[in-house]
Amino acid sequence: MIEAIFIAEKDDAEQSSMPMVELERGKGIRGDRYFGRSQAPGQSISFIEQEEIENYNRKHGQAISLSATRRNVITRGIRLNDLVGREFSVGGVRFLGVELCEPCETLGSRLENDSIRKKDVVKAFLHRAGIRAEILNDGHIEVGMSFDLAST
Repeated sequence: MIEAIFIAEKDDAEQSSMPMVELERGKGIRGDRYFGRSQAPGQSISFIEQEEIENYNRKHGQAISLSATRRNVITRGIRLNDLVGREFSVGGVRFLGVELCEPCETLGSRLENDSIRKKDVVKAFLHRAGIRAEILNDGHIEVGMSFDLAST
């Protein structure tokens, strides 16, 4: 299920929570910083599990927000890593899971603080930072929608 959706209008802008977003095949999320900037498969949209954010907070004594990872869609109750290489849908929108959205130094720098170093942030999110996907048709998604894996 979709728990939250975030976009940022510019690269360094704070992410805004959205109840619904419009998606365009081959371009991404309308209004997001990456809309129309896709240079490689999987740059259209990113997903991360809320459970992984909660696990990070609990395991490392942190209190990062759902938007802190800068992923677009926060999910609950679905193992996203299993969707790499598979088609899935949310509402009427179809997606192809392209690759794991592995943590980078930028994420490490954003989440680093007095109690956790950048390299430890990256290590904590390794293979747990969600996936990148391609949007296969135009449509919209909204908070509360469920994933449909039946067509995969």
